[in-house]
Amino acid sequence: MKPVKIGFIGLGLIGGSIAKTIRRIHPDIILIAHDKDRASLSLALEEGILSAAYDALDEAFLGCQYIFLCAPVQKNEEYLAALASFAGEGCIITDVGSVKSEIHEAISDTPLAPFFIGGHPMAGSEKSGYLHSTPFLLENAYYILTPSPEMDRKAAHSFREFIATLGAIPLLLDYREHDYITASISHLPHILASLLVNLVNNQDNQDRMMKRVAAGGFKDITRIASSSPVMWKQICLANREQIVKVLELFSDSLDEAKERIAACDDRFLLEFFQSAKDYRDSLPLSNQGSLPKVYDLYCELADEAGGIATLATILADHQISIKNIGIIHNREFEDGVLHIEFYEERALKEALTLLRKYHYTVYER
Repeated sequence: MKPVKIGFIGLGLIGGSIAKTIRRIHPDIILIAHDKDRASLSLALEEGILSAAYDALDEAFLGCQYIFLCAPVQKNEEYLAALASFAGEGCIITDVGSVKSEIHEAISDTPLAPFFIGGHPMAGSEKSGYLHSTPFLLENAYYILTPSPEMDRKAAHSFREFIATLGAIPLLLDYREHDYITASISHLPHILASLLVNLVNNQDNQDRMMKRVAAGGFKDITRIASSSPVMWKQICLANREQIVKVLELFSDSLDEAKERIAACDDRFLLEFFQSAKDYRDSLPLSNQGSLPKVYDLYCELADEAGGIATLATILADHQISIKNIGIIHNREFEDGVLHIEFYEERALKEALTLLRKYHYTVYER
């Protein structure tokens, strides 16, 4: 049965995107929220996303069928005691944090346990805050659900069905398994991206030549290093046990690669790159996975006055918003001289069709 009223604690990128998605697909559901950032609440009210906003977590949240806890990972537990007074057969509490063990252990053996489902929408952006939320962030993205062992199966199934109506792909996992998986395919890549950026930054010369000639490959692999430092500090602390395990395995692999390269082991290197290529090529790229989706294209463009302005005007005249636009100076492994990013897949598809209509040569990834 579709919920009548849903509450949000925190209205940043993920909370705001879930709220916008619900409003787009289920416009009749009452949505309320509490957030310490009053500006986000005010904007959500102006946009018609929220039905009401509150400065405190109080009796206004009575009657919610679902309450989404969307505060930062290390802040969530501060709300659990208050949320326990709302939880019950008619109200499920769920969170959206990318680490599940801490919150499951915090609610274990408490009155909240039978009514709690851990949640992790595996979509996002290197940006944060309600301003960057979108009503399409969940589209075809995996949404991991980790129901507490004490939870009623029928209630968990109902919530899973509701998440599916939002365009996401719900998957059920044990919370410990979830944390090991995300340490491997999400948390480790963020740490490695930051390590690589810091290495290049520290080794660059006074003229910053490394930064100047950095090619698309470097930018692609390090893009996620632009994510919120505060958020990733919290994630590393919250999932430190699993992250350390994966880092130790990676360290062993790095040592082996270093030894084989030093020994000129061409057979190992060929198998090393081939196995990586085969596995990478087999990934289901149609889904967002744990990394934020990029909607971008590359375009051939003559170096002439007004060229970029003309292209941008064509897109603007058709109400296609550009997230970012820039010239690619180092085009190793890249097509086109102009790189354009969009906020949504729909805008990308419209831009591809439109620019081809105007005889531009454009490339998709």
